[in-house]
Amino acid sequence: MEPSTGAKDTLGCAFSRLQRDQELSAGGVRIYRKTTEGARLGYVETPATGRGVLVGISLRDGHERRILHEHHAASHAFNRGAIYIRDFCDRYRADMKSSFDFVVLEFSPAAIERAIEDREGPRVSGLARVTGGKDEVLANLAMALTPALDRPAEASLLFVDQISVAMGTYLLEKYGGAPRTDMRRRRLLSRSQEARAKEMLRSRIDGSIAIADIAADCNLSRSYFTHAFRETTGQTPLQWLIAQRLARARVLLMDFERPIAEIAAACGFADQSHFTRVFARSMGTPPGTWRREARIDS
Repeated sequence: MEPSTGAKDTLGCAFSRLQRDQELSAGGVRIYRKTTEGARLGYVETPATGRGVLVGISLRDGHERRILHEHHAASHAFNRGAIYIRDFCDRYRADMKSSFDFVVLEFSPAAIERAIEDREGPRVSGLARVTGGKDEVLANLAMALTPALDRPAEASLLFVDQISVAMGTYLLEKYGGAPRTDMRRRRLLSRSQEARAKEMLRSRIDGSIAIADIAADCNLSRSYFTHAFRETTGQTPLQWLIAQRLARARVLLMDFERPIAEIAAACGFADQSHFTRVFARSMGTPPGTWRREARIDS
């Protein structure tokens, strides 16, 4: 058995062999991106604990690992979109036979319990174990998290929280072991709930607010609030907030002498480059160009 040498992270990976080691957290969920290139990581091991559940999503083809169980070992291939779900209550030992690129989510027991309580329909006891099954929905959600992991300073708490809630809800629906229920019933916010939610979002225009805080103020679960906000407004909370940022930015850009960096800060963007990317993606042109054209038209 070839041990992994040197200091290790909380998942048993040797720091020295990780080419990418990124981390974010929101609402009791820790989100990692772990990548190796070329050299084998070797053996990893985590002891049996009560840390919760670990969900891994492979972002590329070609990873293979040999998992050592109490009385046998089994090899598994992970191509892009392949996942694993395992409980930390089980001791885990695996020989990582090739390089990999994974987004990994660690759901604390409290986060799992909250997702179970939020879920409509029959109560589930937890998540089934999965090793190597393909799941395109989780793969797409994991890819949506990679820009935030690459640029954590630009990642709003609202965005990370929103994705983690969506992943938790989906995991329980697909891997919770209970009969699927009809989730198509329309759920709407009352006028007062909608107004309060929008007021709270505007008060944290940089997105530094958790879904759980808004939902609690509306006396709703996180899952119900997220669905009801989208049904009521036609947008997720994050989409609605970005639209408000951009609307405010367009007004401020009409002050032709005001620096773009100052406008970016006033509208809740991490910096001018972040503002430029978001504005150009939405408006089809950078803010400086948009302002020059608006000045000519005026």
